[in-house]
Amino acid sequence: MQGACVWSLVAVCVLCVCVAYKPVIIVHGLFDSPADFINLRRFINLSHPGTNVTVLDLFDRSASLQPLWKQVEGFTEVIYPIMQNAAEGVHLICYSQGGLVCRGILSTLPDHNVHSFISLSSPQAGQYGDTDYLKYLFPQFVKFNLYHVCYTAVGQKISICNYWNDPHHRDMYINSSDYLALLDNERANPNSTAWKQNFLRIQKLVLIGGADDGVITPWQSSQFGFYDENETVVEMKNQKVFLMDLFGLKTLYTRGDLILCSMAALIQGSDGTSGIKMTSGARADGTVFFCSERRGARQLRDHDSSSCGREAPQDKFRRMISLSGD
Repeated sequence: MQGACVWSLVAVCVLCVCVAYKPVIIVHGLFDSPADFINLRRFINLSHPGTNVTVLDLFDRSASLQPLWKQVEGFTEVIYPIMQNAAEGVHLICYSQGGLVCRGILSTLPDHNVHSFISLSSPQAGQYGDTDYLKYLFPQFVKFNLYHVCYTAVGQKISICNYWNDPHHRDMYINSSDYLALLDNERANPNSTAWKQNFLRIQKLVLIGGADDGVITPWQSSQFGFYDENETVVEMKNQKVFLMDLFGLKTLYTRGDLILCSMAALIQGSDGTSGIKMTSGARADGTVFFCSERRGARQLRDHDSSSCGREAPQDKFRRMISLSGD
């Protein structure tokens, strides 16, 4: 379960892109359900009272293991009517595996009106690590040999395998991945040009991740960094998908519409006992403030001049967010 303290920190980054009064749609991740996002919803409503926040109740828990293209189809059917009723557009917050589902939606839906796509701790560049999820789902395998399962027709019917990216078997990944390799335009796709145009309809892309994630491996995958063949992390700006602008990532960066937000305390599946105290409130001038305290640690670092977070004396930061933005 995600704790209130963790979601408080997330809310700071989310709100720094002016979630404001456009409808907010939240897509959950692997093994999650709407119940896991009560605190995030509460913090959004605290900051912007009256905001319509919808946490989609679809492909919950074990159903989240279904193929991602099937999930894209199902979520699109539910999201599209919300978009049609929002003349000014919507904001999309997508958690963990849900971030990849949302990329599929944004790439294949030609008339979406998503203003901000907020990818929260999502393996956007793929996953390669011996996590508890892996041990639970594939007890006979470790990261070094899971490709024997994932890079098969049967394996591609399991959501995790749709984005399992083994850096030691890149050719097999590209030739076998029915999902992520297609979204990244690393595999031949007759729809690649249209998908890129569709994806670039978004006004902002916010990539939130952190070194203490505990699930996404490497954690930099949440910001499109990933391992090379030596398992050395290559940052986003040196990745082929960025340099060649295969699906629009570099275009967003050039436009100034790509925000990276890194958080040391973002731990998936935590119980909230992270040693962080978060308070929030509203002032008479119409602004909302967030104040966080944690001994000996920086809660939030902005690696891309996005002003998502700022450290103040005594290891505190304070974030002012105007309610007048859109």
